[in-house]
Amino acid sequence: MFLLLAALTILLLLLDLGAGSVKLSIGDVADALLGRSDDPAKSKIVVDIRLVKGIVAVISGMALSVSGLQMQTLFRNPLAGPYVLGVSSGASLAVALFILGAPLAGGLSGTAASIGMTGAALAGSGIVLALIAVAGRRIKDIMVVLILGMMVSSGISAIVQILQYMSTDEALKSFVVWTMGSLGNVTSEQLPILIAATGIGLVLAVATIKPLNLLLLGEEYAVTMGYDSRRGRTMVLVSTALLAGSVTAFCGPIGFIGLAMPHVARMAFGTADHRVLIPGAALTGAAVMLGCDIVSKLMVIPINAVTALAGIPIVVWVVFRNRQIAV
Repeated sequence: MFLLLAALTILLLLLDLGAGSVKLSIGDVADALLGRSDDPAKSKIVVDIRLVKGIVAVISGMALSVSGLQMQTLFRNPLAGPYVLGVSSGASLAVALFILGAPLAGGLSGTAASIGMTGAALAGSGIVLALIAVAGRRIKDIMVVLILGMMVSSGISAIVQILQYMSTDEALKSFVVWTMGSLGNVTSEQLPILIAATGIGLVLAVATIKPLNLLLLGEEYAVTMGYDSRRGRTMVLVSTALLAGSVTAFCGPIGFIGLAMPHVARMAFGTADHRVLIPGAALTGAAVMLGCDIVSKLMVIPINAVTALAGIPIVVWVVFRNRQIAV
């Protein structure tokens, strides 16, 4: 399964690099990547324009899927996702404040606006998850932490709606476009930052494999087996903050990948062992995100619309068969 998913991911990446207004074959893409292309224009399109977006699709798919898997295991809820604790809402509030405040500060455009929105989103999601992490260390019942996160998210969403109502037409349009998500906003200079943040998050996710496997037995039994609930919970929350927060900051809120892909990985591998599921979910998320990006390019629609259409049937299936889901 790992070999098949890896091969599928590579194939979809080549197809993704070839898709767009200028269609290129897999051979053209391979030649451009290997430096064997005789056409400088094709090489420029693949290497300088599309390659960064393809890498971002792989990274975001892996990050959201792994963070969603961690949340579902931590809260023992098959419908938990990476945004359940308010990551998306915190980022949305910070971006809304930035977009509403930019016109008052004389306006920002181009690169400055992009960097400002990214920084605001990263700060907003980080602050919310830091508050939840502090509360998580003091509150013993993990379900109380979940409810607290949902209430914080709802409160922030209400504030965002007020800001939208007060904003100008241009600012409102900018915010709505950001909420649709985009894999193409990351520049080659920003890409190393995204890789570093998600890389640290994935390393932490690997470190949480043993605690997550113990949680499958129930938290009370896991404690008798040596599980440190505060330490394990903090590691999972920090990992989720880095994975989901960085993707949200650079790409906007991308829904359903983190919610649905862990279930696809469970079905594909037929196990609840996180030693298999974490790399399995990462590969599954990367492949599906690349597929969604290809559809998004061909139909010229926002990536969020495609991920929603792909993820909703899986979520509906989980709702009807949640008693058979091993989480």
